[in-house]
Amino acid sequence: MIRRFSLMAFTFWRRILPALAGILCVTGVFGASDGGTPPANVDALLQGVAERAKIPGMVAVVLRGDRIVAQGAAGVRRKGGAERVTLDDQFQIGSCTKAMTATLAAMLIEQGKLDWDSTLGGLFGDVVAEMDPAWRTVSLRQVMAHRAGLTDHSLLMVRSFLLAKGVFVEQRRRYVASMLSKAPDYAPGSRFVYSSSDYVLLGSALEKVTGIPWEALMRERLFRPLGMASAGFGPPGIAGAVDEPWGHGPRRLLYLFMPGDDDVAFDPGRKDADYPLVYGPAGSVHVSVIDWAKFVSFQLLGDPSNPHRRTSLLSADSFAKLHLPAPGESYCGGWFIDRKPWARGPRQGDTGRVFYHQGDNGRWNCVTWVAPEIDFAVLVACNRARMWGPVDNAASELVHAYSRDKGPGPGG
Repeated sequence: MIRRFSLMAFTFWRRILPALAGILCVTGVFGASDGGTPPANVDALLQGVAERAKIPGMVAVVLRGDRIVAQGAAGVRRKGGAERVTLDDQFQIGSCTKAMTATLAAMLIEQGKLDWDSTLGGLFGDVVAEMDPAWRTVSLRQVMAHRAGLTDHSLLMVRSFLLAKGVFVEQRRRYVASMLSKAPDYAPGSRFVYSSSDYVLLGSALEKVTGIPWEALMRERLFRPLGMASAGFGPPGIAGAVDEPWGHGPRRLLYLFMPGDDDVAFDPGRKDADYPLVYGPAGSVHVSVIDWAKFVSFQLLGDPSNPHRRTSLLSADSFAKLHLPAPGESYCGGWFIDRKPWARGPRQGDTGRVFYHQGDNGRWNCVTWVAPEIDFAVLVACNRARMWGPVDNAASELVHAYSRDKGPGPGG
């Protein structure tokens, strides 16, 4: 009996300690800025942007390291409704999921289950019998940088998802097989072509080497350690209820956009409220902006150029590989890489390097900009698709108000 109790206790603490450690690492994300000062309220700023762009609801957070220095929520959960958006509400973040999938890959690389230069031939050669020879030497590094030779084929996606059977792991494996059995769309490694299919493939590779579904890996390796209790997959909320924001966008037929109104409200229970969840590793995460900030803070603090660098969950080398692209490239680890004058730090050698990403699945829109040299990040999300300009305008206003030099925003 004592032995059984000891085993149960060991199992409990083995599971709970990593989560507690992660929560402690991001404690500052729960509230006050320096000296216990509460975060500045930017509701009015967001309300102005939302009203001008006819966005139902919008949320934002500004970070300094692991501290929230400004936050806000404006608007409603559903167009024409009365339920107000809150900071605890869940928003889908679309392609901002890609950085999370890349981070999972880095964790498995550190465990020795993968390598940055693992090849598609080595990973899938035993399960894709008719793999085109050109795929065999393509590396995971190229997949994560959108230089693998893949593009998104809408008709192939529709066909694969409509005929999907079995659990997500099997569906992703079949989708990968259908892609790799054809010749690459361009010479692998020759150029950059943004493609969500790259990250579906990456997610399938993680599932193959672990035997664990991508969704379970996300919960166990990222959401729990970082304390992201609100995070999940697909449209948030209960079908028929307005307990969370609804996505808004154009109607789709077989996942292809149709002409007409582009701000239709979509009940989370509708099949066309999102792309199929099999597509998850490329963009299915929903999360509150506060919990999303925990992931962004984790990335911000781990960056090699952050003067207050503090790594957790990953080694310093892995963060460098996720954030520093190869010469001549501008994407890696689920992030676009650029340089901005407002993001330049005061140290000799600082360049103003930023990493950023936007997300849009036809129902929601978001962006995050991360400036490690000044230990700064901004996150904005809304529940209407194709709001690239307004969402980036909100981010620019927040950068202008809260970054060190009050310089131009993300676009400048």
